[in-house]
Amino acid sequence: MFGGLYEIMTVIALHTPEHRCKIPGLENDTYNVQSSYHLELVNNYIPPSADETTLDYDRCHMYLFNASDVIFDKSSKPVNASLVKCTEWVYSNSLFDETFTSKFNIVCDRTRLVPLCKSLFVVGKFLGSFLFGRLSDQIGRKTTHCSALMLMFGLTFGMSWSSSYAVFTIIITAIGAATQGIFGVGFILGVELVGPSKRKYAALFLQDFFSLGVVVLSGVSFFVRHWHYINIVCSAPALLFVLYWWLLPESPRWLISKHRMEEANVILQKTAKVNKRNVMITRLYRNVESKVQAPTGNLFQFLFSRGVLSRALILFFNWSVVNMTYYGLSLNAGNMKGNFFLNIFLAGLIEIPAIIMVSFCVDRAGRKRVYSLSIILAGCACASSMLVMLFLQPENPIIVIAAAMVCKFFASAAYNTIYLFSSELFPTMTRNAGMGASACAARLGGIMAPYVADATILVSGKVGQILPFGVFGMLSIMAGLSSIYLPETRDAILPETIEDGKRFWKCRADQETRDIETPECKDNSEVNSGYSAEMEMTRF
Repeated sequence: MFGGLYEIMTVIALHTPEHRCKIPGLENDTYNVQSSYHLELVNNYIPPSADETTLDYDRCHMYLFNASDVIFDKSSKPVNASLVKCTEWVYSNSLFDETFTSKFNIVCDRTRLVPLCKSLFVVGKFLGSFLFGRLSDQIGRKTTHCSALMLMFGLTFGMSWSSSYAVFTIIITAIGAATQGIFGVGFILGVELVGPSKRKYAALFLQDFFSLGVVVLSGVSFFVRHWHYINIVCSAPALLFVLYWWLLPESPRWLISKHRMEEANVILQKTAKVNKRNVMITRLYRNVESKVQAPTGNLFQFLFSRGVLSRALILFFNWSVVNMTYYGLSLNAGNMKGNFFLNIFLAGLIEIPAIIMVSFCVDRAGRKRVYSLSIILAGCACASSMLVMLFLQPENPIIVIAAAMVCKFFASAAYNTIYLFSSELFPTMTRNAGMGASACAARLGGIMAPYVADATILVSGKVGQILPFGVFGMLSIMAGLSSIYLPETRDAILPETIEDGKRFWKCRADQETRDIETPECKDNSEVNSGYSAEMEMTRF
């Protein structure tokens, strides 16, 4: 939940309120008009917006004139004045009393710094996946997870006292890295503590709480309305995570892989007692000692082979697009018309039924079919949102929000499905490396997402409003159509070696798309209901 909450925190902290230039010499100037005299001054000094459909005032310019010889027209605008850039601004407090953006005047010529900061959060996640992934394999899941929680507490609490944009971006990048130690390592620890038949439900439970974090953030921001205090309220409870050191067990699977049998035995005996089962340490010793040396190989040998490379590029493209769409739609929730807080609440809430739907469908309809259909429907919903915004938005903003939530629903379903789908596509000996490469491709899409989502800041008018949905829609449909060339993994004996993987990717996909079955592909036609995949994940 903590990871999901800070995934979207930049939407709150970097929200750009409505603003205009501060009237020269007026000390108590505010964005809201205070009196008829104040309104007259605003009309004298502030030019009208070039985009009158969405903005009340020009945000970045003001009139400069000599008060002793100025001439005004019928609309109270100076005739013989020059147009200059603002150096001071006043901001609307209709949504927030203050945001980081308004405090440090990150507007006008500095507007591009907003999506840059959001992209740096994803860069942090990219770096954190390497750092904490390696640490979890070396020092353990529990130690890494608890260390990331304490690091996150210090960073998020300290973010409230950021003294400059540079300090803020450094902290937000580090927070992005820490989220990988919390959610990424925590996810591994969670699923490694349960048996194969319950792993899917443990993963579902964890994903639901990630979405719940977004819902909690919308509620806190609705009542607090100041980025400084919102951040404190959200980060302070994290101090309780220090108790996890005594509440969480280490992963027995990791302990066994490190031959720390006695420690694993203590945890397994406690687990067995709760579950009214028996486990003998001698069995663990036999399993470890009887392991044979696995065949060697690396990811590059697998990827740069006939029949694999083109499909691998399709998979990585899909990872990039689905991450861009999912993350971008989450960020764009704060830019849509309607109630700001309700939009973020719905964007988080809609993910929960999407995750539940995936858990019921992937074993029945197949991984590829669920993914392809979900991402294509997400693209169609985004395209529909774009059309609604062009022709119906002034009269029917609810329709726009509904269409956007449908898009988020299917994007979330696709995002969760591709995790399972990809983990079954790579051969066992390159599975971790393959998922790492997929995560890298996803982060590339995530880095681009803020620039697309914040198009309303960078591009004025309706073009800026519809651009995110147009980009997300077009790319999602392209990704969904390209994914039909990937092999289905449901009910298939999953590849173990590099050669198995080459044959699986080529033969399985050819059989599905062209109905071709060659002698070399017959070994891949057997089924085992995914049992071999689950047994692989539980081997000592």
